[in-house]
Amino acid sequence: MSSRDGPNWLERLGQVLSGEPQNRDELVAILRDAQARGMVDVDVLAIVEGALHVGDLQVRDIMIPRSQMVVVRADAAPEEFVKVVVESGHSRFPVVGDNRDHVEGVLLAKDLLAYFATDDEEILDLDDVMRPVVYVPESKRLNVLLAEFRANRNHMAIVVDEYGGVAGLVTIEDVIEQIVGEIDDEHDGEDEEGYIRRQSNGEHTVKALTPIEDFNEFFHTSIGDDEFDTVGGLVIKAFGHLPKRGESMEAEGFHFHVLRADQRRVHLLRVVPGTSVDD
Repeated sequence: MSSRDGPNWLERLGQVLSGEPQNRDELVAILRDAQARGMVDVDVLAIVEGALHVGDLQVRDIMIPRSQMVVVRADAAPEEFVKVVVESGHSRFPVVGDNRDHVEGVLLAKDLLAYFATDDEEILDLDDVMRPVVYVPESKRLNVLLAEFRANRNHMAIVVDEYGGVAGLVTIEDVIEQIVGEIDDEHDGEDEEGYIRRQSNGEHTVKALTPIEDFNEFFHTSIGDDEFDTVGGLVIKAFGHLPKRGESMEAEGFHFHVLRADQRRVHLLRVVPGTSVDD
């Protein structure tokens, strides 16, 4: 929107906030009312809500589980590193020793370029190129983690459980996506492995776009898919409305908690088998 067309969205937001909300719920209600009246764009509203609610999420809600971490072994040859880099499309890789609980450092894909760009036959010494490991607990709030990422200029952290074991990893992109929505690149896809993530505490993070067929296969259930194709459809039907972030309900023997949603659709859910689960 140009200046001659009227105030930009930041100015409009300032007009909206002139109502002096007393708490976050009132603020969100004012913003949603403003969006309904055309004062705030729906995408802007989604981003503002994401920023407001990111502090409600913990690292365990969004981390990549240990079993799905793409790693390189410290004793592997550089040629093997390249296969992992090319196939995954990632830019950062934990370097592990004997097992995934022993993370020795972080390897950046760009650090391999110098090695392969020359004819020097010198053996690559990982100790010379590895970056230090940053560890964070599963319980850390995402807003705190984002501030630490920015302050320390880190992009990835290894997540540890209460016993000090590696539970997974989290990147700055994972956190930002909770605010602005999915950030897809040429390597991203809706592959089956990415739909459901099992957390170390027995909970699961499930994308709303997960096909019912895949959900049934993962949880060994037999939920019908005649009325809806995805878990998001199942949840919306059970709620009877498009749920907001933070809403919970029980259906089909599962406890569903909405981790991320906007005005148009549900994006991410926390799912726990069983119907007697406290938030």
